[in-house]
Amino acid sequence: MNDIRINEPELIKRFLESDEKAFLQIFNFYHKGILSFIQKYVHSNDMAKDLTQEVFVKIWECREKLTEVKSFKAYLYAVAKNHTLNALKKASRSQEIMGEIVDAYFIGTNTTEEKILDKEYLYYLNKAIDQLPDRSKEIFKLCREQKKSYEEVASVMGISKNAVKNHMVFSMKQLRHTIEGELGISLSVLIAVFFN
Repeated sequence: MNDIRINEPELIKRFLESDEKAFLQIFNFYHKGILSFIQKYVHSNDMAKDLTQEVFVKIWECREKLTEVKSFKAYLYAVAKNHTLNALKKASRSQEIMGEIVDAYFIGTNTTEEKILDKEYLYYLNKAIDQLPDRSKEIFKLCREQKKSYEEVASVMGISKNAVKNHMVFSMKQLRHTIEGELGISLSVLIAVFFN
């Protein structure tokens, strides 16, 4: 049960000294919040529970790094976010899991926090698209935003279907490098969510 009078500095000090009781108190205090936070990303109770457990195991195993941490709560949520995004990145390689994540995304609670995250991700995605060469950008938008086939785009642009494919391969490579570098989240996840 959460104790709103938790003495965090004292608990962290004991935790850093490998006190398992202190770790259990920290776990009990933050578990529910971390679970809810992760659910906003994965929209799967089972996956969220597993990832939450993994986050706390990771915190315990890396406790010596916490000596320089100013805010334990902020650090804990940053670890949770990074761990979850890495899990999503791996999951995106599986079409079945990817489909579940994307389907569940649209059934989510759509809280203010999620809307802020959506704006942040969409901002980075659009910024990355804007950095593409004009021709590649135009072809990418026709294919992804307007859902045109390579044949239709080839006809509109007056180029071969193969040229369209080459532009798309180039664009995806550039976007993957930018998005995965800046956000650490799979480009496939973002495109599936925003251009579904």
